[in-house]
Amino acid sequence: MHRIATCRIWISAPPVFIGEAKMTALRARWLSRESVVTMVGLIALTALSWWYLFGLAADMSVGGTGGLMTFRHWAPSYFGMMLVMWMVMMIAMMTPSAVPMVLLYRQVARKNRLSHASLGAWLFTAGYLVIWAVFSLLATSLQWLLDEQALLSPMMRSQSAMFSGMTLIGVGLYQFSHLKQACLRHCRGPLFFISQHWRPGLRGAFRMGIVHGGYCVGCCGALMALLFVGGVMDLAVIAAIALVVLLEKIMPGGQKLARGLGVAAMALGTGVIAAG
Repeated sequence: MHRIATCRIWISAPPVFIGEAKMTALRARWLSRESVVTMVGLIALTALSWWYLFGLAADMSVGGTGGLMTFRHWAPSYFGMMLVMWMVMMIAMMTPSAVPMVLLYRQVARKNRLSHASLGAWLFTAGYLVIWAVFSLLATSLQWLLDEQALLSPMMRSQSAMFSGMTLIGVGLYQFSHLKQACLRHCRGPLFFISQHWRPGLRGAFRMGIVHGGYCVGCCGALMALLFVGGVMDLAVIAAIALVVLLEKIMPGGQKLARGLGVAAMALGTGVIAAG
């Protein structure tokens, strides 16, 4: 109990009240040898996911009749392939933005002498990715529905101007919502998140990852709808959304960026509907 209390005192202040010198010291501690190993592991996980996506995109682009195109009927095998695709895509897109949170969790766990800090960091990551796996299941089901309604082309992008425009407008409006801003606040403030949701032990690490994943879905899940507009397997679109997610979370003024993107999405959506 004494160790837990110490942890809560050390992280009790939200980031906005922490001096620049202390934040610099925290960043330096993130670069400890153990943290570097954890960071390299997360980078490797991201790189493997992108390697899989590049291979899949190349397979699909071969005359438009790649491996996935031969399973256009939504049989269980095709649904499973799409689910794996979405899960790997979420790992590739979302892991980089979670790195600061995972490294900070590991540092807090080590500072408070909690056993198996490295394992706890990976369990935190696992909980985070479990939530995105659930999101992937929902996204795959939505893709199935859109495909059945003939709203997607064989290359898995919208072929309806109305659907594209309404999706863009909906995403733009969500960027201004209270839910978006509340979730973004938790994603942008790792210290604030830990001070509010700290749980001791390995089970606590996994639970914290699940909670953080929930906030992350609330923050970024709507942006994934843009994949249906630009192309579910368009690597440029995937990379652009991943970059937006990262900048919203780590760039100074990320909230303003989110609102600016909302305005741009609504304007583009309106133009698409008018042109269509």
